[in-house]
Amino acid sequence: MSSFEHHFLIAMPSLQDPFFHRSVTYICEHNDEGAMGIVINHPLKATIGDLLQQLDIEYDANNPIAERAVCAGGPVQADRGFVLHSAQAGYMSSMTLDDALMITTSKDILQRLTTPEGPEKFLLALGYAGWVAGQLEQEIADNSWLVIPADPAIIFDMAHAYKWEAATKKMGIEAWQLTGDAGHA
Repeated sequence: MSSFEHHFLIAMPSLQDPFFHRSVTYICEHNDEGAMGIVINHPLKATIGDLLQQLDIEYDANNPIAERAVCAGGPVQADRGFVLHSAQAGYMSSMTLDDALMITTSKDILQRLTTPEGPEKFLLALGYAGWVAGQLEQEIADNSWLVIPADPAIIFDMAHAYKWEAATKKMGIEAWQLTGDAGHA
């Protein structure tokens, strides 16, 4: 089995599930038991400041980071926060994804997001996308997803509204060229 860890899943137009429509999902983990990923381009109305205030975490309201949108990371555990960030150790609950990326789920990273001790680049998401063993492979075979190597610049340096098109362009495909019709040659 080939692993899709550190890859993007780009939703095909035929994928009509409202949660995944035109989504780009970063795959954090993929093994024989299934897969776990974070949708990186579906912002919620809530800002990071809103979330930190709701959690009663002190933060710098004048820092522009406080105005960034929190993303809907997936339909599983939508009340749990996941911070996908540039590699920076020192948090209680982090997992290294590759040389440049980590994911952290502990409260200590939230306390540092609007401070100089926070990660240089990050995306805060509520919830994650999960697949049981074989499910993701079947969805890919069914033409629900395109798969490309992940690009941190798309995760961190681009407005959410442009991530889906940017990811398709990395494949050499313009978004208008994708069809909602499934088929096999």
